[in-house]
Amino acid sequence: MRVIRRLAAALILLAVLVAAGLAVARQQFNRYLDAPIAALAAPRTIVVEPGSSLTRVVHQLAQEGLLQRPQWLVYGLRLTGQPGLLAGEYELQPGTSPRALLHVMSQGLVKTYQVTLLEGWTVRQALEQLQAQESLVHQLDIGDLANLLPQLAVEGDFTNPEGLFFPDTYHYVRGMSDRDLLQGAYRKMQETLDREWPARAEGLPLSSVYEALVLASIVEKETAVDAERELIAGVFIARLRKGMRLQTDPTVIYAMGDSYRGNIKRRDLAIDSPYNTYRFSGLPPTPIALPSLRSIEATLHPQATDKLYFVARGDGSHHFSATLEEHNSAVREFQIRNRRQNYRSTPAPGPAQSETQGGG
Repeated sequence: MRVIRRLAAALILLAVLVAAGLAVARQQFNRYLDAPIAALAAPRTIVVEPGSSLTRVVHQLAQEGLLQRPQWLVYGLRLTGQPGLLAGEYELQPGTSPRALLHVMSQGLVKTYQVTLLEGWTVRQALEQLQAQESLVHQLDIGDLANLLPQLAVEGDFTNPEGLFFPDTYHYVRGMSDRDLLQGAYRKMQETLDREWPARAEGLPLSSVYEALVLASIVEKETAVDAERELIAGVFIARLRKGMRLQTDPTVIYAMGDSYRGNIKRRDLAIDSPYNTYRFSGLPPTPIALPSLRSIEATLHPQATDKLYFVARGDGSHHFSATLEEHNSAVREFQIRNRRQNYRSTPAPGPAQSETQGGG
């Protein structure tokens, strides 16, 4: 009996020592997991390749100097049931601990990028912006605009991809392509038009949602002043109702293409292009830029007005007139005013910005 009692006491002592050892080991392991990674003095980006095992990733991090005692970490994580790691690109910030690092990778909290397509841009400018993103996979041939929509698998009777993509800031992860992103911008524009077109004002001289998109792109290019958009749209709607030509400079600039050098001369108003609204009546055949939601809303809900003309004041806003006589007077007034301002603000006189009467 004495031997049995001694053996039991020894086993109890051994169990206590093992439990204490395990507690110390767990405490050390947790301390290791929660301590900031010393080598992470600046942001670092790491990539977990598809199919990578926990062991492979941990040893990769050790080789890069981000983790110590990798094998200990592998064993400890297996014992605690750490979930698997998801492939992707991860950005690690100073102060990140091994536990936080593995949480990020097990949850797939990958690094995201963003790119902005600005309202008023042409589709070529949007494509150039995407082409400049090194983290995007480039699949589109941006030199072949005529074949852009087939590349995007966009169906529809479109002769030109202009204006079909919603201007916005888009987020993406490494591995996405410019094709993926532009398809998303196209879907967002379609969703916007599907939502806004049925709620349009009654009696608009627009036969289709595409015509609304065309006019919205002109409104977008005519003003950056939100408070003016409905009135600008109202002027164009009034002109369409009366059968007047739109006579808007942005369409001429679009028709000029690469030959535009910052100003429009009178001879440019005679360009033989369906986009030249000084020469041809009605809307141009396609949009001329990416219209914003505000311009789409203004086009579909224009301000009722008797104004038929407008001219730039020189500060971004416009003066509106109901008659040609009043408009011509305003043109002379603001041309003189702008020339005086230019004279005061520049050391030497330069060429006028435009030789036309201004938008509208």
